[in-house]
Amino acid sequence: METDRETVLKFPCEFPIKVMGRSGNGLRDQVIEIVDRHSAQRLSSRAVTSRTSRRGNYVSVTAVVSATSQRQLDDIYRELTACDVVMIAL
Repeated sequence: METDRETVLKFPCEFPIKVMGRSGNGLRDQVIEIVDRHSAQRLSSRAVTSRTSRRGNYVSVTAVVSATSQRQLDDIYRELTACDVVMIAL
């Protein structure tokens, strides 16, 4: 059984999650799908930004999540890092 651990975050809060992967693999859509699965409300278009690397090989996606608990954030990170198109999630 998992117990809540202490965190410095005060919930609810707006929490940015940055994800990086290769360009052209649908990373943005995957991030939105995963975050939405763990959230009570869908991400707005303003809550998700993306940026392509200088040479165009990589893309970073930042999603600002309306986080309600540390467990929710942990679940999002767990699923993101398990996703095959995600290289890293910060």
